Amino acid sequence: MTSPASPTIAVFAATGSQGGAVTDALLAAGAHVRALLRNTTSDKAAALAARGVELVAIDIDDPASLVSALDGVDAFWFMTTPPGGMQDADTEGETAQGVALADAAAAARVPHVVFSSVGGAERGSGVPHFESKYLVEKHLAGLGLRTTVIRPVFFLENFAWMAPAVEDGTVVLRLPLPDGVTLQMIAVRDVGIIAATALLEPDSVPRTIEIAGDELTGSEIAAAHGEKAGLPSRYEALPVAVLDGQDDLQAMFRWFAETPAYEADLAEVRRIHSGAWDLKTWLDNTSNESGH
Repeated sequence: MTSPASPTIAVFAATGSQGGAVTDALLAAGAHVRALLRNTTSDKAAALAARGVELVAIDIDDPASLVSALDGVDAFWFMTTPPGGMQDADTEGETAQGVALADAAAAARVPHVVFSSVGGAERGSGVPHFESKYLVEKHLAGLGLRTTVIRPVFFLENFAWMAPAVEDGTVVLRLPLPDGVTLQMIAVRDVGIIAATALLEPDSVPRTIEIAGDELTGSEIAAAHGEKAGLPSRYEALPVAVLDGQDDLQAMFRWFAETPAYEADLAEVRRIHSGAWDLKTWLDNTSNESGH
């Protein structure tokens, strides 16, 4: 085992959005990062290696490769996504991916596992890609591992593809969300920082925590975009039927509207990470060109 002063932390999918944010935060804290990657020859992988990240090739379908990659690490972070993306999401494949990684962590006797799930996973949302993550949570709970589950809410980076339009000099935001219903949001950067805190200082973060950096209505979200652009703004709520044929997304937006939905304690999040961005700060610090 490495010295606590410079622990070795395994990060799954470190070239991705969340994994990259976790890696950034860990490197900033002086940790040694071991990136578990399907492809260690990509440009993104080469960029990690240039920053001192250790690259290890893995195959989700080869348990031995996963166990070997986790040998000797002080902690392990992973997340899951439906293989092939959110359109026609393969949620069974997502759960299988998470189970394979969790089992490998148990076989390698990893001292601490941090799993990035999703806000509301435990509350019977009926959203397929929430339920698939909760199955991973439950599997982890049965393995006897020291585990921290971080549940991020709606990513601010989603506004890269749900971006408002400028029409006749007005910023117009349209979402299938009734106005007056608040939506909790968080920057991927902050997910990374909070995850790194849990990995490096496990006693400072609750074993399960829902995390958010802001909570706004549709009109308030539109106003923030308008202020950034220096233009007037308006919000137009769309019917959830606009997502017909996108069952997973439709279920998520229906859940946003019909329940309290996300329930992160923003004050608790800022106790752990006082610099968590709100929407305005995110807009001020991003070109809004990268999606998640």
